[in-house]
Amino acid sequence: MADPSNVSIVIPAFNEGDAIATVVTTLGAAAPWHEVIVVDDGSADTTGERAQAAGAIVVRHPYNKGNGAAVKSGIRRATGEYVLIIDGDGQHPPEDALRLVSRLGEYDLVIGARAGSTQATQTRRAGNSALNRLASYLVGREIPDLTSGFRGARREHLREFLHLLPNGFSTPTTTTLAFIKAGYNVTFEPVHARQRVGQSKIRLARDGTKFLIIIFKIVTLFSPLRIFLPLSLAAFVVGAGYAVWTIATQSHVTNSSVLLILFAAVVFLVGLVSEQIAALRFEGRR
Repeated sequence: MADPSNVSIVIPAFNEGDAIATVVTTLGAAAPWHEVIVVDDGSADTTGERAQAAGAIVVRHPYNKGNGAAVKSGIRRATGEYVLIIDGDGQHPPEDALRLVSRLGEYDLVIGARAGSTQATQTRRAGNSALNRLASYLVGREIPDLTSGFRGARREHLREFLHLLPNGFSTPTTTTLAFIKAGYNVTFEPVHARQRVGQSKIRLARDGTKFLIIIFKIVTLFSPLRIFLPLSLAAFVVGAGYAVWTIATQSHVTNSSVLLILFAAVVFLVGLVSEQIAALRFEGRR
């Protein structure tokens, strides 16, 4: 079990001046953390100043780079054996932070899985639920909360995937899928997120497509056949079925059937090659 004195807390923050001081002081009173790092991601308010006054180490970006870029800066700055990433909007109480930390050591990545009722809107719940189901299929394991930014992990493992992390809001998605596909021990700890202070900076219409692309990108990196094999099978079934139908009704095979079957074969072979490339990528991992 990880001790809080070995845990660096990383808080990415952009215009969270109304909440950040309370978040830092509440966490500081809960346990003797190794350090509390607030990454001020080019805020236009007093986020950095208030965090520093509350006792946090502040890393400042000269302009807004994105949540993922802030997380990466915090991980690079952290010196603890473990890193706990928590939002700066006051959603997560310190007792939940301690529960996540208590499971580190046994697990390499512990994710705070929010209850569906804590999602801001019905649309947000539906979008997150669809992403969770898709990601669960692609990695072959149930994922109750793919987009939760509240998570703890070994620092060395986070640094291993640092080059994969995007600068935007899909860092939680990337780390979850990467850790699972890399074979690390991952668990989800139920948490109840409170109402955040201020407005969420995630927009479903704008960021939902980005999350979807990231899911396919990471799974293609680690397990390509999860994508290529269903496409190949679908094309083959349609092509072969159409060929049987045209033979039975017209006594010949159409060009469309042949093209679909050839397409299925090509997609399957590309998937096999991609699977081998993905395996080679892990031969040199620590």
